[in-house]
This record gives sequence, structure tokens and C-alpha cells, in this order.
Amino acid sequence: MKPLVLTVAGSDSGGGAGIQADLKTMLALGVHGMSVVTAVTAQNSLGVQGAWELPVEAVRAQYRSVVDDIGVQAVKTGMLASAELVEAVAELIGATDAPAVIDPVGVSKHGDPLLAASALDSVRRRLLPVATVATPNLDEVAQLTGVRVESEEQLREAAAAVLSYGPRWVLVKGGHLPGDAVDLLTDGSEEHWLRAPRHDNRHTHGTGCTLASAIASQLAKGHRVPEAVTAAKEYVTGAIAAGFALGGGIGPVDHGWRFRRRTGA
Repeated sequence: MKPLVLTVAGSDSGGGAGIQADLKTMLALGVHGMSVVTAVTAQNSLGVQGAWELPVEAVRAQYRSVVDDIGVQAVKTGMLASAELVEAVAELIGATDAPAVIDPVGVSKHGDPLLAASALDSVRRRLLPVATVATPNLDEVAQLTGVRVESEEQLREAAAAVLSYGPRWVLVKGGHLPGDAVDLLTDGSEEHWLRAPRHDNRHTHGTGCTLASAIASQLAKGHRVPEAVTAAKEYVTGAIAAGFALGGGIGPVDHGWRFRRRTGA
């Protein structure tokens, strides 16, 4: 049987991020993707026009339906919207014997809020402690810890601040810094600096969702965290390079770039 990965996240009607990006990533990486929808967004290349979270009981029922019957080898979270959803999902993950990749989504690529300010404390106290890997970008690090990173050297400080809330590993994504795209993966003692060239491509919608889903996919295959994150970074770098225009704003990364490379399409 293929490895089984569950995404717990919001729906992106434009198809570039959220549940849609997660499932495309899982397909591309050869695992079976399953989903728990936490919220529905009206979203396109220009931004988020509306968002509606699902009731906690609907989220819990979806999760139990999948895990109790099918099982899972890794879980990935994205948009959780409210404190109530954050706490319910943290409880579910804590009772599941599988690695969890926590993407603490705070805002969209366009700057639209996707997490209530009142939920930040629940993310710190309840969600980060159940994470095998937490994958905040620099804006999310600032939201959660108050640490504002302006240089590569400050990534260590950011990682230590996130680790203080309890995840086993943290991947601080430095993509907002100038120069190469540099990320720091650490568990507080072991460090891995992941560097990739920055591609001149503005169509990068869905990068965070895609990276977290790629890490979860590799963990489900049985890889250790450093190997899983390294492979996921390579996949996302290729997807960014192949990003394409869609609508009138920021287009998505190309989740199927490897398929096209193989076929020459």
C-alpha cells in the first residue's frame, strides 16, 4: 500500500494553496493524500475575498472518519482559523501515532489574515508541542515569538524561540530574506542549513503549503526528519522555478513539474 498522508487545512478555490496544493504535492510524491477541510475560502490570484471556518464537530468527524478506518503515516496542518479549531486539531494529533508537520499559517501570500489573533496562544500552547516539525516563515515567527529576523544570522535566534514551545524540530523558512533562499532546520542541537538559488519568478502562491506537505510525504515514506526536509526543499525549489501565471495576480507553483520534465511537455 502507498504511504498515507492526511492534510488538515483550508480550501483554496483558486487551487494554488491549501488542501488543493497539499493533495497535488502528495500525488506528485507518490503517497495517498487524504483531507480534513477546516475552512472554505473564496480565493484567487489577487487575494482572499472571504473565509468561512467549519464547525469543530465537522472537523473532528472528518479526522476520525479517516484515521479510524484507513489509518495514516503522517499528518500535516495548514489553515486552522480559530482557537477552537486549533485546540481540537491539536488534541486529535496528540492522540495519533504518526509524525505531524505543523505549518502555523497566519496570513496568505497576499497578506490576508487566515488565523484569528485570539488563536495565537492556542498555537503556542497546544499545537506546537505536538509537532514533529514546525515550519514557520519569518512573519509567522514574529507573530508567535516576537522575534523579527532581518538577517541570516538571526535564524538561530528565531529557531530557538519556536523550539521553546515544544516542537521536536523547527524549520525556519528564510525565503523573505534577500539573496539565496536559506532555511534553518534544527532540533536545538543538530543543525541543517538548506540553501537554494532564488528564482526570478513572482508566481510563488502555495509554497508554504507545498513544502509542509512534501515533508509529511517524505516522513510517511519512513525518512528521518533531515532527509525528509532536504528532499522536500528540492521538490519545492523545482516547483517555484516552474511557477506560472494564473489570473491577474500571483500565480501558483507548479506541483507537477517533475511529470513535465520526464515527458518533455
